[in-house]
Order: sequence, then structure tokens, then C-alpha cells
Amino acid sequence: MTKADLVEQVAEAIGPGITKKDCALVVDGFLNAIKRALAQGENIEIRGFGTYKVRSRKTRTARNPRTGEAVQVPSRAVPVFKPSKHLRSRVAKLDHVPD
Repeated sequence: MTKADLVEQVAEAIGPGITKKDCALVVDGFLNAIKRALAQGENIEIRGFGTYKVRSRKTRTARNPRTGEAVQVPSRAVPVFKPSKHLRSRVAKLDHVPD
């Protein structure tokens, strides 16, 4: 699903009272709010959907696949998503994973 598909589905859910252009502004605003919060190190919890967090990855030693040489990978902050129990149970009911 692309952002355009998401905008279309949200516009259909709201009904004829909103244009796709206005709906795109709402979706963009929502996604930008999530990005800003994560960039500031905040956690975001959406009940029934999941939690977005920023985690710190430790410094580690990796290997360059071309040369086999050991390389130090510095610590860094990464965004992570943990789905809610409700979302996990809905996904678990799928007969197969679509391609």
C-alpha cells in the first residue's frame, strides 16, 4: 500500500465531506507529527495499533563482505515499531501472506 492508497482509503472512510487533497494534508500532517516526535526521542502509542519508539543500538563489530575485514559499526538511534496485541491477532488470522 502506498501513501496515495492510504489517502484514498481514509477519504472513503470519512465520506463525501472531504476531498482527497484535504485528506492528503491530514495524512501528511499525521505522518509528520510521528516523524517529529521520533526525531525528538519521544515514544508514540496508538491504542489498538502499536507503539513507535526510538532505541539505541550498541556499537558492534561487523565484517566487510567484500574483504572479510572487521569493521566497527558505531552506536546509533533507530526507530522501531511494536504492534499491539490486537493488531498481531488480526494479522495472525491471515491465511497467507500476500506478495
